[in-house]
Amino acid sequence: MSDKSQLIKSAVAGLLALTATGSMAATVSATAMPQTEKCYGIVKAGMNDCQTSKTACAGSATKDRQADAFLFLPKGACEKIVGGSLTPGKPDDKK
Repeated sequence: MSDKSQLIKSAVAGLLALTATGSMAATVSATAMPQTEKCYGIVKAGMNDCQTSKTACAGSATKDRQADAFLFLPKGACEKIVGGSLTPGKPDDKK
């Protein structure tokens, strides 16, 4: 067997090993992540996780307890927080 042939076989084996390891790691991390849900109306100004109805980036909430801004929380936690809602309110709503 030539050195070139051995090099190609080693490269293919390495690629297959990395592919198997990578997909296994993705499966483990996906199953290990807790289920989350969006909880609206509980954020502090500038501390939201994602967009609001008027902006497109995290950290853009302009006031505390903004009704259309949310945080990701573990499933079931939002209902336990006073003022927390699983549905967005109107941006001008006051809670």
